[in-house]
Amino acid sequence: MSATPTPKTPAWPPKSAPRLFVEEPISLGQAVAISGNQAHYLAKVMRITAGDAVILCDDVTGEWACRVVDAAKREVVLEPVEQLRPREDVPDFWLCPALLKKDRFDMVLEKATELGVAAIHPVIMRRCVADKLNMTRAATLTIEAAEQCARTALPKLSEPQKLAVLLRDWPTDRTLFFADEDGGEPAAEAFNKHTGPAALLIGPEGGFDDAEREMLRAHPNVSPIGLGARILRGETAALAATALWMGTCGDWKAA
Repeated sequence: MSATPTPKTPAWPPKSAPRLFVEEPISLGQAVAISGNQAHYLAKVMRITAGDAVILCDDVTGEWACRVVDAAKREVVLEPVEQLRPREDVPDFWLCPALLKKDRFDMVLEKATELGVAAIHPVIMRRCVADKLNMTRAATLTIEAAEQCARTALPKLSEPQKLAVLLRDWPTDRTLFFADEDGGEPAAEAFNKHTGPAALLIGPEGGFDDAEREMLRAHPNVSPIGLGARILRGETAALAATALWMGTCGDWKAA
């Protein structure tokens, strides 16, 4: 007679465990208390109880498996059990998108986070439809995107600034690729030639005006590029060009 197979021990933490980013650095032996909306999500939406697993990330040390110690109505206490992954290495690539209408810019924030950009620097230009950004809401969108796609790092999100200010303070060691509707070196060729820190500037719904284009082309760190024969909306251009950079210069090459 064949032996009865021994039941497999369920994996811990399970893949279905909730994932959250927290502000305080995580370490063994240091309980993590979660309150507010995150506590409500864990206790009321996910219905966790003592002993359940939750995955926490802190954007500093990385990803941790934690065990629920107490799940009260207004506060959930977690015990870090094991570090699963260190904070991921992020390609040194900034996205500098012009502000767009809210739903379109939401897409840029979400998908740029998923694609792995190191920083997002929103830019205000003369033909922008929007000139303000709710920073709290924008940060929430990037955090939720990182949680959903299992990132262990968050992009740095800056307050919107005018193009002239962006260029005035631009670091001398970073190339700014400028997606110009009037044309430039094909993006893939320009990216392949480049080494070192990089960034990508994408214009607004109405495009760059002549003064902005002149300002950009006169800047020593700006490199005009073309994104093909088709006219792309702002959010499409930002995400397509970011994906192209990740495939040619970023960490997709090693995937």
